[in-house]
Amino acid sequence: MLILALSCAAALLAIAALAVALGRVASASPIVYAASLAASLMLLAGALVRLVADPGQVSTLTLPIGLPGLGAHFRLDALSAFFLVVADLGGSAASLYALGYGRHETAPRRVLPFFAAYLAAMNLVVLADDAFTFLLTWEFMSLTSWALVVAHHDEPGNARAGYIYLVMASFGTLVLIGAGSKAGVVPLHVWLPLAHPAAPSHVSALMSGVMTKVAVYGFVRIVFDLIGTPPWWTSIIVLAFAGLTTVLGVLYALMQHDLKRLLAYHTVENIGIIFIGLGLAIAFQQNGIAWAAALALTAALFHVLNHSLFKSLLFFGAGAVLSATHERDMERLGGLIHRMPHTAVAFLIGCAAISALPPLNGFVSEWLTFQAILVSPQLPQWGLKLMVPAVGALLALSAALAATCFVKAFGITFLGRPRTGAAEAAQEVDRISVAVMFAFALLCFLAGILPGLIIDRLGPVVHGLVGEMLPPQSGLAWLSIVPIAAGRSSYNGMILLIFLASSATLTAIFIHRFATRATRRSAIWDCGYPQSSPATEYTSSSFAMPIRRVFGSTVFAVREKLDMPAPGETRAGHFQVKVFDPAWRYAYGPLVRAAMKTADRLNPLQFLTIRRYLTLTFSALILLLILVAAWR
Repeated sequence: MLILALSCAAALLAIAALAVALGRVASASPIVYAASLAASLMLLAGALVRLVADPGQVSTLTLPIGLPGLGAHFRLDALSAFFLVVADLGGSAASLYALGYGRHETAPRRVLPFFAAYLAAMNLVVLADDAFTFLLTWEFMSLTSWALVVAHHDEPGNARAGYIYLVMASFGTLVLIGAGSKAGVVPLHVWLPLAHPAAPSHVSALMSGVMTKVAVYGFVRIVFDLIGTPPWWTSIIVLAFAGLTTVLGVLYALMQHDLKRLLAYHTVENIGIIFIGLGLAIAFQQNGIAWAAALALTAALFHVLNHSLFKSLLFFGAGAVLSATHERDMERLGGLIHRMPHTAVAFLIGCAAISALPPLNGFVSEWLTFQAILVSPQLPQWGLKLMVPAVGALLALSAALAATCFVKAFGITFLGRPRTGAAEAAQEVDRISVAVMFAFALLCFLAGILPGLIIDRLGPVVHGLVGEMLPPQSGLAWLSIVPIAAGRSSYNGMILLIFLASSATLTAIFIHRFATRATRRSAIWDCGYPQSSPATEYTSSSFAMPIRRVFGSTVFAVREKLDMPAPGETRAGHFQVKVFDPAWRYAYGPLVRAAMKTADRLNPLQFLTIRRYLTLTFSALILLLILVAAWR
């Protein structure tokens, strides 16, 4: 199985070379994406077989490449098999989606070689089993993803996004900082809302749904496997950053007009949810409460899979909107449910899933996380007794704000009337793209209705990390899940789905039978605007205004500028809102300005005479000799 996985990764690298050789050939896009799809499906099938049939087996292989005398070591166990499933499920979907979406690509030669190489890099990171190979493939993943981010470098802001992403990727050799930077943990998240919108939409789905999970894999592998559960107080650090990431991510998302940037900030939020589970697992494991550690780690890994599903679905939906309208600004959309009904339905399911609404998959993993939080009183340290409930409150707040945010995202984008000619002229996207979106929508339903099957598959993964696993869930009555005890908590997605479906059906029958006997017509409420116009509809800014006013001064440093005409003037009024990311404004911005200022001061050193260069060299040697003498 390990040989098969490495062979498929090598095939993806060969596909990247083939994409370069094809050059301007018209059929290059379908060839490259179809070949990438085949390789990803083989990897996915092999990883599923290993995870289901023989998760306890550990395969290792050493290849005579890499450092002399050391070689390159690779390993396939339950943990790497699970993350291979996540990576290649997303890779297969992105490759299939790109067969339709790629027809609209304006610069395929800048995307195709790096796309296949990017897929190979993510798989090789998961399979690497020595420090050199891991770091080499990690940096290769960073470079290929950077190339995809700047594929459309001529568009405004994309070159800056690529630069910031490359700088933040340089933290890759550090544990929490490196993994947190690649995953998007606050305050290391600043690259993410710039890079995700800049990349092509199928690449955005990979970066959000897969690459951030590879970063989570790096954290889990190092902390739970190589280090072997760090001290309990480190969990307070993880939980603090995770709680902050969860709330700030969703608050940032609420302020966005750009649909893809909104989804990027929600990646920050969901990474925070995953790290809440990981922080709890560290705390429980270090205190010898193995069953609670298994619960928290299961919740985190389940959310890894869930976020990969619904976030890929949402980025595919955003890509469909972009293909149909060439617009990402929600203020210039509206009414797309009538012109793109299939995309609207699939996107709505993704919105419900990411908002943690039952019976979809996002609810299950967040519910399991809350169950782990509720057993935190068993922790002996007062720091954790105070920290965990606070993080639980932040998680609850983020869930409510996420639902608000996606009411805004779906309502402003798909409901109402078109605000621009581009939205009015939109047409449904190709069948391949629609099929991929509905396939992932179905997976979101199945993971929410049949969570016991996934929890049981995660059992060997969790047991290998914390020495315990949740009780078997698949055989429980009515497909219920009971993570702790039946008298304490249980959940049944199937019964909830039946209840919701039957309630909606009976309500519709009742309204149709008893409430519509007579047709009544009257003028609709015009809200004080007698002339019907899209300009009177809710906008993204107006929807988020109450939350912006509450958190603006404390979280975003919002600046509002109102320019109204004086009495008698005929010019239009203007209202401008600027939202600042504090991490960039107070941390990275000053560092960048200081670096640029220092570079300007040092710039004259490039234009010295040869005598001055020799003088500087001689002075440096004298200084080094003095320092060496002083040290001795």
